[in-house]
Amino acid sequence: MASRSRRPEHSGPPELFYDQNEARKYVRNSRMIDIQTKMTERALELLCLPEGQPSFLLDIGCGSGLSGDYISEEGHYWVGIDISPAMLDAALDRDTEGDLLLGDMGQGIPFRPGSFDGCISISAVQWLCNANKKSDVPARRLYCFFSSLYSALVHGARAVLQLYPENSEQLELITTQATRAGFTGGVVVDFPNSAKAKKFYLCLFSGPSTSLPKGLTESQDADQATELTFTSERAPHKKARRDLVKKSREWVLEKKERRRRQGKEVRPDTQYTGRKRKPRF
Repeated sequence: MASRSRRPEHSGPPELFYDQNEARKYVRNSRMIDIQTKMTERALELLCLPEGQPSFLLDIGCGSGLSGDYISEEGHYWVGIDISPAMLDAALDRDTEGDLLLGDMGQGIPFRPGSFDGCISISAVQWLCNANKKSDVPARRLYCFFSSLYSALVHGARAVLQLYPENSEQLELITTQATRAGFTGGVVVDFPNSAKAKKFYLCLFSGPSTSLPKGLTESQDADQATELTFTSERAPHKKARRDLVKKSREWVLEKKERRRRQGKEVRPDTQYTGRKRKPRF
């Protein structure tokens, strides 16, 4: 389980912890961006979405939109919900492609039944296990969250929630409330013998129970190195995106091309595309 020291949940409510200073870290810290992207990639892998067709996904605890960026790159559409105004402001400043909603997941997911083809969440669910005021009952908030999430998913869809449980009792509390809400599934643990690389993914099924995916192990490092030789072509493209000047002609053209790959209607490119207009008086 995660260490008891330096846990952000112990410092107060998430809307206060994730202030402007924390939001800047998720925008400027390359290590945090890399970790967030890798966990999102793994979460999407565990979702087992149909290949070759875009899906409509919910990102719970979307923060500054790092997970959403990866979802968009994979050709999917998404809606993000987060309790921190500062983190959502950072997402807006980064011009993320998903729709953003300010909300507390412990009060339920405010969407119509069957709205989403899947759901991911990175490092958010464990916050529901802490009571920041007398009216907060962790079990009640968890059940409210899971029952509304179950309703918001299409039948048979999956939710993959990466989390940092503080101990086995906390993990049992979370899984018990998910089961009460109607979900089946279980916990996938990647690199269980590693102190730093160990990750917990709660894989939930909203339809008939299927076999739980296997967690990654240290013995698969060689396989992952082989896989990198096939996926490394994406790295220069991502780096090139980060190097583009925002709102420049190249940035606009790259964004339009990405939207075309997603099947969206985009205006044709012209000599005026990305040209800065003079201010009107």
